[in-house]
Amino acid sequence: MRLLLIEDDIHLGKALYEGLREDYACDWFRNAEDGELALQQVAYDIIVLDINLPGKTGLALLEGLRKSDNLVPVLILSARDTAAQRVEGLDAGADDYLVKPFDYDELLARLRVLGRRRGQYQHSLLRHRDIELDTAGRSATRAGKPITLSNKEFEILRLLMENAGRCLSREQIEEKIYDWSDEFGSNTVEVHISAIRRKIGKESIRTMRGIGYIMELPQ
Repeated sequence: MRLLLIEDDIHLGKALYEGLREDYACDWFRNAEDGELALQQVAYDIIVLDINLPGKTGLALLEGLRKSDNLVPVLILSARDTAAQRVEGLDAGADDYLVKPFDYDELLARLRVLGRRRGQYQHSLLRHRDIELDTAGRSATRAGKPITLSNKEFEILRLLMENAGRCLSREQIEEKIYDWSDEFGSNTVEVHISAIRRKIGKESIRTMRGIGYIMELPQ
């Protein structure tokens, strides 16, 4: 899952960015204008947005998103803590609003909720043949036995299971799994796919040469 963080405070932004990268592919920008440029290039799954930004405000960015029918889930992080200010943010199109200072574990919990809401995948438990993936608990099993996956392996498997029956190109996987600060080579996805196959069975993921990868639906 790819997350966009727009926060101008360098200390808070750096702490959030480093923490969020443990669970998400995360890009961090310190103003609305750079955030908007990123949104033109990447289909983000969630936006974490500060309101009081230099130049264009977070609310202006949010209102522009909604006017363009972009429904990406948005969580506002703000020191603006009155009821009227929270209502203003929610009415502008935010899906959630968390007042600074906040508990980091609460932020993660709220992001998990937004992640579960996105798209048509409302359930936290994904199944494909004898493979089960608990996206909320971030655990995986095959035939009832636990599988140990790295964060990137988990996200790639999740993406393939959510899109079972659909072929995903290497570029589509890279866009969702890696952020711009990740260092990866031309064969990084292939390396992760190979590791996943060793854990869930080679037949589980099919390579469509020159096109991408697919978890085929059961006949």
